[in-house]
Amino acid sequence: MATKRKVIITCAVTGAIHTPSMSPHLPVTPEEIAEAAIGAAEAGAAIVHLHARNPETGEPDQTPEAFAKFLPVIKQRTNCVVNLTTGGAPTMSIEERVRPAATFRPEVASLNLGSMNFGLFGMLDRFKDLKHEWERSYLANKDIIFRNTFGQIEYILTTCAGNDTRFEFECYDTAHLYNLKYFFDRGLVKAPLFIQTVFGLQGGIGAHPEDVMHMKRTADRLFGDNYRWSVLGAGRNQLPIAAMAAAMGGNVRVGLEDSLWAGPGKYATSNAEQVRLARQIIEGLGLEIASPDEAREILSLKGGDRVGF
Repeated sequence: MATKRKVIITCAVTGAIHTPSMSPHLPVTPEEIAEAAIGAAEAGAAIVHLHARNPETGEPDQTPEAFAKFLPVIKQRTNCVVNLTTGGAPTMSIEERVRPAATFRPEVASLNLGSMNFGLFGMLDRFKDLKHEWERSYLANKDIIFRNTFGQIEYILTTCAGNDTRFEFECYDTAHLYNLKYFFDRGLVKAPLFIQTVFGLQGGIGAHPEDVMHMKRTADRLFGDNYRWSVLGAGRNQLPIAAMAAAMGGNVRVGLEDSLWAGPGKYATSNAEQVRLARQIIEGLGLEIASPDEAREILSLKGGDRVGF
């Protein structure tokens, strides 16, 4: 009997895009972030992608001290792969953004592959009642450029090079795939590349099926068998794009960082709920979800015993 293909589910539990006033279910405190990650892992996520927040205001917090409040709890209670952000928030410096990954030496860290306009202002049309002043000014800013220059990307790669941390390469447009090819050809990154193609954020590629196909075709042409494909659909695009990618041989990312929803007009009450919905799609296609150890094998990770937390 043929072996069923294993699909990696990543769950991004809080992020830095959505703000606390948007959903009562968005994890903010260290305890909420830990419980969200543990719940996602128990529901079937092999990887949890983590940001930290100020527990009082919910503002993104990229200090190692903020991450230290939940990382040991997650490691103690799950076997999941921990993926730490180096994106932080688009308003942060590159030095701020890399500190948690450099400090805690995770198995995986995210890495954005190009500078881009970053438009969150559209969310103000839906979410008008905001509790914290920082939320309105943060979301309304039409002048945010999420800076990820070649020098900054190389800075993150070289800063983490001695830790055997591998990367989730977040690609928001076709040019980002070509940027990754530049670093691959120079030997600064090695196969298998874990490429997270991102769809539907204002300033990046759209979420039309043709956009998904275009990114997949481009990655196939540039990297052949040297990469593992995953998709991130923003907002209401999350599950349709996950279904499309799973059917095409890809892996999927869900979580309240990327979408607050579990259906049209229906809030997801937890990250675990979104993981379960993705799992239903995957298993409905006759596929199986990857365990954390299977994900480690697929992505050639160093193992959870070699992290710094």
